[in-house]
Amino acid sequence: MPAITLPDGSVRHFAAPVTGAAVAEAIGPGLARAALAMVVNGRLVDLSAEITDDAEVRFITRRDPEALELIRHDCAHVLAEAVQELFPGTQVTIGPPIENGFYYDFYRNQPFTPEDFPAIEAKMREIIARGAPFRRRVVSREEAIALFRARGERFKVELIESLPEGEEISLYSQGEWFDLCRGPHMRSTADVGQAFKLMKVAGAYWRGDHRNPMLSRIYGTAWRDQKELEAYLARLAEAERRDHRRIGQQMDLFHLQEEATGSVFWHPAGWRLYRRLESYMRRRLEAAGYQEVKTPQVVDRRLWEASGHWEKFRQNMFLASVEDKDEAHRIHALKPMNCPCHVQIFNQRLRSYRELPLRMAEFGACHRYEPSGALHGIMRVRAFTQDDAHIFCEEGQIAEETVRFVALLSSIYRDLGFPEFRVKFSDRPAIRAGDDATWDRAEAALKQACAIAGVAFELNPGEGAFYGPKLEFVLRDAIGRDWQCGTLQVDFVLPERLDALYVAEDGTRRRPVMLHRAILGSFERFIGILIEQYAGRFPLWLAPRQVVVASITDDAAAYAQEVAELFAARGLAAEADIRNEKINRKVVDHIEKNVPVLAVVGRREAEERSVTLRRLPGRDQQSLPLDQALAALLAEATPPDLRPGG
Repeated sequence: MPAITLPDGSVRHFAAPVTGAAVAEAIGPGLARAALAMVVNGRLVDLSAEITDDAEVRFITRRDPEALELIRHDCAHVLAEAVQELFPGTQVTIGPPIENGFYYDFYRNQPFTPEDFPAIEAKMREIIARGAPFRRRVVSREEAIALFRARGERFKVELIESLPEGEEISLYSQGEWFDLCRGPHMRSTADVGQAFKLMKVAGAYWRGDHRNPMLSRIYGTAWRDQKELEAYLARLAEAERRDHRRIGQQMDLFHLQEEATGSVFWHPAGWRLYRRLESYMRRRLEAAGYQEVKTPQVVDRRLWEASGHWEKFRQNMFLASVEDKDEAHRIHALKPMNCPCHVQIFNQRLRSYRELPLRMAEFGACHRYEPSGALHGIMRVRAFTQDDAHIFCEEGQIAEETVRFVALLSSIYRDLGFPEFRVKFSDRPAIRAGDDATWDRAEAALKQACAIAGVAFELNPGEGAFYGPKLEFVLRDAIGRDWQCGTLQVDFVLPERLDALYVAEDGTRRRPVMLHRAILGSFERFIGILIEQYAGRFPLWLAPRQVVVASITDDAAAYAQEVAELFAARGLAAEADIRNEKINRKVVDHIEKNVPVLAVVGRREAEERSVTLRRLPGRDQQSLPLDQALAALLAEATPPDLRPGG
């Protein structure tokens, strides 16, 4: 007699094993109509699953967070059935739900194209309208292989043959069509609804191996209702409008090319933006007690072996062999990170506890090999500069340094336009350096520091760094996307491996704790985020082009040039536009280039020694004497940390 405990604490008793559908019906017809699946003792299962023992049960309806993954999973199955109905001979492989949607990989002699989508979507709607129930059955390995082999599904056969011995094999059918699947699923194809759309097609190697056949991957998105779907498509359109690659080209900030794959060519305006951000960060770090250093780009493999990076990151390092006879058979690597080099500076003399905490910062140029398919504009590159720092401290100083770091990071993010962030606590990964006792100590220290700093976090299991647990600081941008940027990692391991020591107050020699920390992450990626956050319309202090002085008439050209030179001499990124074009044409051009301020001058302004300031892309104008306009622009262009009270 199973006793079913519901979320409100009430208990329902049944005389025999019972399905979730029967329990929902017993509770009421409304729930029976709304329930899509259920969570039994913490595990998501089909409504058709039988409950044999006492259990805690929660029903999933369309409004619950779990519903989206169910909708997307079922939609992938509907897609696969539609494709095989329309294109006989197509083989299915795998089709999981993913963030914001799903995909399914197919093997076919002729790849799919977006032109196939209307017919596939129409067939999917037909299958959904049939409302065929999802039915689960468990089969033996032999039966499963025979079923798929009879259908010519060699990829499914390979999947089944690779499953561990003894693993339960289940099939899900929807009408006559079936697939290999662990589940769970909703009640029928009708539960998928109509709020879906096929998005794109891409190539993908079977099992991610380039030696295997190329598959045709169809991506789709699916939501609870049409309103959610339209909101998502609107976000995609907005993301496309803000794409840093498009805006970077439009504003002439940077470019990338095949001869330097994954490395950025910064143009004058883009480098001006980069240097503004770098100067701001340098001032903030100096004010916070950091000492800036610079370490070599190319380092002998022996240091990477001693640190453990050679074993862990060797496949991502760019290597250089040396032919010098005195350095025969020596292999060097472009540094993929800065931390081992900072330990070398710490180790140049025996430190005293009085020097701790020692905050060592570097805008370190790093190189990591990323597969070409993973590269994305300036957001994911092979050559990048980290705003890296390492704090060497005593164990008792971890909490205080965490408090200081979080305060600094919070202030910087506010200045850059991100007033809120959330924090993830990433604990020990499966592959790591150091023993469990060391990790226990590091994780406990970081959690205690969070408590003292008042940092609330969500757990991110198994995602810690190689050497220690870390906090990940996640920003949310103007269109709701999350970006993990800052990190703080507690490391007891690297000082041990690289023999870092200091003299404690009692005269003994001890290992320092090493706090690895970053705020931006990398300049390249963060600038990409900033471009998309502001859609290229930066606040004046960051803008790569701050003011354009535009002449209305030819006889004001000399005055426009004089004003631009004056503005530039006072530190503004200013230039003159004295082209023989109508002012409306100039306005349109500079709106397109995201220039924040247009200073318009004509014959009257030249005579009065004034300018008319127009904030782009708006229409509001303000006429000011030249000295007042300059003072106002200089005040607005002052970085936040240099303003009175900043």
